[in-house]
Amino acid sequence: MKDGFIRVAAASPRVRVADCAFNAKKIIEAMTSANSLKVKLLATPELSVTGATCGDLFGQLSLLKGAEAALGEILKASVGSDMIVAVGMPVRVRTKLYNCAVMLQNGKLLGVVPKSNLPDYGESCDSRYFAAAPETVSEVALCGQTAPFGTKLLFACDAMPEFAFAAELSEDLFVPCPPCTAHAVAGASVIINLSATGDIVGRAAQRRDTVANTSARLICGYVMANAGRGESTTDLVFSGQRLIAENGTLLKEAVPFSNEDIAYTELDLFRIASERRRVTTFNENCDGYTVVSFPMETAETPLSREYSDSPFIPTDPTLRAARCKEILSLQAEGLAKRFEHTHSRSMVLGLSGGLDSTLAILVCARALKLLGKGPENIVAITMPCFGTTARTKGNAEILAERVGAKLRTIDIANAVKVHFEDIGHDPSDLNVVFENAQARERTQILMDAANQEGGLVIGTGDLSELALGWATYNGDHMSMYGVNGSVPKTLIRHLVRYEAELTSDEKLSEVLLDVLDTPVSPELLPAKDGEIAQKTEDLVGPYELHDFFIYYAVRCGFSPAKILRIAEYAFDGAYDRDTLIKWLKNFYRRFFNQQFKRSCLPDGPKVGSLTLSPRGDWHMPSDGCSDLWMAEVEAL
Repeated sequence: MKDGFIRVAAASPRVRVADCAFNAKKIIEAMTSANSLKVKLLATPELSVTGATCGDLFGQLSLLKGAEAALGEILKASVGSDMIVAVGMPVRVRTKLYNCAVMLQNGKLLGVVPKSNLPDYGESCDSRYFAAAPETVSEVALCGQTAPFGTKLLFACDAMPEFAFAAELSEDLFVPCPPCTAHAVAGASVIINLSATGDIVGRAAQRRDTVANTSARLICGYVMANAGRGESTTDLVFSGQRLIAENGTLLKEAVPFSNEDIAYTELDLFRIASERRRVTTFNENCDGYTVVSFPMETAETPLSREYSDSPFIPTDPTLRAARCKEILSLQAEGLAKRFEHTHSRSMVLGLSGGLDSTLAILVCARALKLLGKGPENIVAITMPCFGTTARTKGNAEILAERVGAKLRTIDIANAVKVHFEDIGHDPSDLNVVFENAQARERTQILMDAANQEGGLVIGTGDLSELALGWATYNGDHMSMYGVNGSVPKTLIRHLVRYEAELTSDEKLSEVLLDVLDTPVSPELLPAKDGEIAQKTEDLVGPYELHDFFIYYAVRCGFSPAKILRIAEYAFDGAYDRDTLIKWLKNFYRRFFNQQFKRSCLPDGPKVGSLTLSPRGDWHMPSDGCSDLWMAEVEAL
């Protein structure tokens, strides 16, 4: 439970229809396996104690007594463990019979949740055997204990307020207004579903999509355990599909007809809570709910779920290509609107031969095409100075030519030297003045050239640079429209590669691939033997780490300690702990100190779930204190 992680599982124990003692034994075996895996919440299928396909046998008192006796054995087996187990069984309440999820922990009944929606068509006829859930919460007696009975039960952990769960059964999920909606609004961060629906063509995909989409809509974790082998195949076959999703992402699936006994993974309850706080339209209201508290040991949860070392980038190549296409379209559409609105005649940008300006000119070409205009309306200006290498200058020239832009070359060395004389700076002193004077001279040229051309200065800086403040204030920090402002550096690489693979122009593809192979550098310090002397990642740290930190610190609101924990997991073998801490410390230091640059950013399109624009996702005072975060990093 440390850092908000809790391991959950869905099991589909083999059943014998109407053999409650056998089924209890199999459920207990699943519990034993789950305990050994440090699972804290285990869901089993609907009517797992009896089998879901008993039919009119549900009307037999012998079966109902056998089910209660089996529950007694399961309760005994749970003693000594704080794992919560949800089992499905028929439960008698006065003169009615209900299809229920029974929650138990350490020999104690926590609550009983009856099914609300009972189909009486096609493959199912629950309403033939069971009554629909009553609207109010009452009590039920089982195995010598009494427990709350009703649909509006919220089970809340004493040790971790973020861990609260509720239950629904099978078809409850597939009605227009499923119970899980009210459960989530009441505060349930996890929904469990005990299910027993037969498998027909397309059913597995329907379950998968519905579970993932529900977890996204409700900002929750969702665990479904479906009935499997052993159920009667008189008219249906049951696959034992089990699904675990979180915030729209399917974390784990036991695919239909697999032999996997238990599907388990970890839910990140702190992230769910953070996301609900961020989404201000998610309003909690637990009126009418009975809260059932339960204890749980706050031990560290081992991690088994996947954590990508590139959270901004889809791992699936097809999805990644689709994402690149969509992002380029968003960038181009945003720029086209601004260009049209300002009645500009040209798009002016500094073309360095580096990654960011390369993406920017590609976006400019796309935007002009949307407007029915040609690339000759792009004015690309290359401005060599003390650190410019032949490689980057040459790539800029080839790139402009292949795109079809108008290229201007303006050597700024003399202008910068004159400026050094004006302010009394020794040009042999390669300090921040030496560097920033070049960046500001370039921006001045771009602004004045835009006036000459009736143009719009297109900013090239990216999200990663903005987070680190790796920009010269009122230099490359400023533009008239920043197309890359919400795109992290690691993703820019994939966007450029996507364009390289998409184009039929071999020479354009070659130069784009060479840009990708060129070290990231502002080229503000003199070159050494014609090669780049100033490599950004040597100074501020690897961008793959910073983009990882940005995602989890800004997008998810994680603490430094939690970010380090998952970074060690995601980058295992690539970076050791000391290296991760070194660059994490640098990230937080720069992120806080450089906020003043983000407080006055130019407009630009938001393309993903994160932007640092002061008009969008990130509102932060420029004099915010970093002591709490830095102290936590130091303690690591």
